[in-house]
Amino acid sequence: MNGQKRSDVKVGALVEIVLKADQRSGKLTSGRVGKLLTKSPTHPHGIKVMLTDGQVGRVAKIVEEPK
Repeated sequence: MNGQKRSDVKVGALVEIVLKADQRSGKLTSGRVGKLLTKSPTHPHGIKVMLTDGQVGRVAKIVEEPK
């Protein structure tokens, strides 16, 4: 599942995000969603989230739903 729809991205989900610094390379960083930052229902580049460790980026892929 990609991370373009806000309704698909849940706090606690394991996701892969693209950090701002990695946008050119497309390098993915994985972690758990701590907070949703995008307010609109969809975004073409992915919903912006803050991971539990404080890193901010756009969701490229949802790996696992929260339990």
